[in-house]
Amino acid sequence: MKSTGVVRRIDELGRIVIPKEIRKNLRIGDGESLEIYVEQDKIILKKHSTIKELEDFALKFTDAIYSFIKSNIIITDRESIIAVSGPLKKEINKKELSKELVLSLNRRENILEKHKKELKLTNNKEIECTYIIKSITVESEVVGLLIIVNETSQIGELEEKIADICTNFLEKYLEE
Repeated sequence: MKSTGVVRRIDELGRIVIPKEIRKNLRIGDGESLEIYVEQDKIILKKHSTIKELEDFALKFTDAIYSFIKSNIIITDRESIIAVSGPLKKEINKKELSKELVLSLNRRENILEKHKKELKLTNNKEIECTYIIKSITVESEVVGLLIIVNETSQIGELEEKIADICTNFLEKYLEE
């Protein structure tokens, strides 16, 4: 285990402050949830991702939607792409989100782009496409994004409705 050389005291309420540099390096934002594990004599803190727990389900879900709409469908958590179905799968699955998508997530944006425009999905993948970006919100916290991307044709009403239905379903599923 890598030592940071930082020592912190536990206060009278049992709290400890994680240094800003560590939070920044691990991209832990204010109000984010951490999982706490005990392993022998160690306490391990791990970033919690509500959606990441659903990886297998999310992949089956995106596959089912893709078989119907034939547009790339992507589900993310707050940092990376969790599930992808469609031609982009091999290039972007399990990759870190682009700064632009993280910014959209933090702003709780829902975006519909009906005319082809550049979309940076990961740090290494930018495409010209039409797209829908919908925030997945659970208990007033944005936990991820649902993205529908079409590189060849325009996003239509059908994709808009499917995005709404999928987002609504995922939110209800994650609330349970």
